[in-house]
Amino acid sequence: MILSPSMLSSDFANMESELTALKKAGLKWVHLDVMDGNFVPNITFGPPIIKAMRKKSDLFFDCHLMISDPGRYIQDFADAGADLICVHAEACDHLERVCAQIAETGAKPAVALNPHTPLETIKYLIPQLSMVLIMSVNPGFGGQKFIPFCLDKVRELRGMIDEARAETLIQIDGGVTLDNARELTQAGVDVLVSGSAFFGYPPYDTRYQAFQDICE
Repeated sequence: MILSPSMLSSDFANMESELTALKKAGLKWVHLDVMDGNFVPNITFGPPIIKAMRKKSDLFFDCHLMISDPGRYIQDFADAGADLICVHAEACDHLERVCAQIAETGAKPAVALNPHTPLETIKYLIPQLSMVLIMSVNPGFGGQKFIPFCLDKVRELRGMIDEARAETLIQIDGGVTLDNARELTQAGVDVLVSGSAFFGYPPYDTRYQAFQDICE
């Protein structure tokens, strides 16, 4: 199980110390939620902030682009230091082309699906994806409750990946807590994104250990 804490719930005024604390606690990944105020209602940050964070951290930057027409900005995010770039299927007219763009930069390509978006959308792309992100809330706001049918969606996706004999990771984002983490990993999730349910319960090493223990 990989835990990727969402920096959206961190202390933005002390980002460097937050990144340092996460690494010290044993975390390997961080989840960076990029919102443009168009594809989703909120606005967060873009490549300049990620570039500044990269100078202060060597953690794996898992960048989730909740933006319209993300193909315009792939190189910008790669240059800023994104290790993985995840785009929404709903935001791309030519999804395969955008995934190929990501791979060409050297970053790992990933696709996110909103709760209502069928898995058929990415069926033929699975072998070329490093990860598929199942949104278990509607994107744009933190602190939402987990949508139950997304658990069945994870199980179905796990079957599709196994059938394709791919090494694609499954990530889930939205309403992930200690209460459902074990069930999610048992269903096939490899990467858990947790925001307020992680950052709201310091110290980080203790909270990380609690997630690890419950998933084991």
